[in-house]
Amino acid sequence: MIGQFVLSLSILIVLHECGHFFPAKWFKTRVEKFYLFFDPWFSLWSFKKGDTEYGIGWLPLGGYVKISGMIDESFDKDQMAGPPQPWEFRSKPAWQRLIIMLGGVTVNFVLGFFLFAMILWHWGEEYLPTENVKYGISVDSLGYDMGLRDGDHIKEIGGKAFEKFIPGIFSTEIIINNANNVKLVRDGSQLSLPIDQKFVGILSKQENQKTPIFGLRFPTEVSVVSKDSPAEAAGLKTGDQLLQINGKDVGYFHLYNRVAASLNEQSATLKLLRNDRDTVATTVSFNEDGKLGFIAKQGYDFFETNTEEFTLAESVPAGINKGVNFLNSQIKAFGQIFKGRIKAKDSLGSFISIGKLYGTTWDWRNFWFMTASLSILLAFINLLPIPALDGGHVMFLLWEVITGRKPSDKFLEVATFAGFIVLVVLMIYAIGLDISRLF
Repeated sequence: MIGQFVLSLSILIVLHECGHFFPAKWFKTRVEKFYLFFDPWFSLWSFKKGDTEYGIGWLPLGGYVKISGMIDESFDKDQMAGPPQPWEFRSKPAWQRLIIMLGGVTVNFVLGFFLFAMILWHWGEEYLPTENVKYGISVDSLGYDMGLRDGDHIKEIGGKAFEKFIPGIFSTEIIINNANNVKLVRDGSQLSLPIDQKFVGILSKQENQKTPIFGLRFPTEVSVVSKDSPAEAAGLKTGDQLLQINGKDVGYFHLYNRVAASLNEQSATLKLLRNDRDTVATTVSFNEDGKLGFIAKQGYDFFETNTEEFTLAESVPAGINKGVNFLNSQIKAFGQIFKGRIKAKDSLGSFISIGKLYGTTWDWRNFWFMTASLSILLAFINLLPIPALDGGHVMFLLWEVITGRKPSDKFLEVATFAGFIVLVVLMIYAIGLDISRLF
């Protein structure tokens, strides 16, 4: 998890800063430093080539390029006190300064779209068609409160066809797109289920963001029996389908988990189906963890998935579309926060929250997907009109281009310092939230 996060962050930072570095060089603007991670007081490694010092800092919260004659987070007042020099940022025309400042976010947007395209080209997009989910859904407590029931077949959410079985889309449509009804089939009858808008706030809470509203419903079928396990002692065999424990229905795996959880170190009567025709009864003894010692056949083993393949030519527009949709979701989420429908603290997280998204196993597809998503998210956040972010510099430059009046250095210095303090406070707050969530 840490390795994936650090590698992904390093790629994003270096390429983002290259987006500032190369335009600055093209316009003959001096770049004094190019750093991966921050280096307050000391750096881990550095060397100098030409006018630029390249290095790696010890604080992995970002990176930077220090451009001569620019008011940034370095707050180098001595440099700004002297007369403007031809190689300085402040001496360049506004359109050149604008290109330099937009370079970082441009690279991040292009990188995100490119990576999404390459993911689709290399791996394609595997998905489970909803029409193949023949047993319907299994519903967790939150989904039950919303009105969903085990066995439901979801057809539409907020007027959009639910063609791919991706439970996360269900939550996204409610939180981001204000979906207020679900069309489903229950026991053979079509039903329109209204969604109370209180669930926008409930689903967006940090503790519920990873809570499944529903999942696949599939039979409890034995795949592998562990050696010297209670399951082996009870005579369970591969292919057996569990039906009841002490008379309670465990025909579907989510029901088995609920019943088995309360039977640690207890004996029970098990009824099962063997060879799809023979009903067998046996006595089993659960271990101290409420386990029998078998691996169950999993949901996707029961259903046929589809994989959409993309040629290189097809992957480019599809990747751009995927990136645009992701960006659109982020913009809508910000809108929901400003409307008060989502609490900011439930959506705010630090590098701890982000790192968890990579998972504990190295998966290249997930790694590049996360890198693409973060690249676009980084570009979006950097474009926010907050002094100390790229968007703040762009805002002041656009003002200069439109009005022909350049803000004073003193004003820019104060605004940048204020923006920097806001960002530091937000970062500390986000880290505090993540630490509190850990405990």
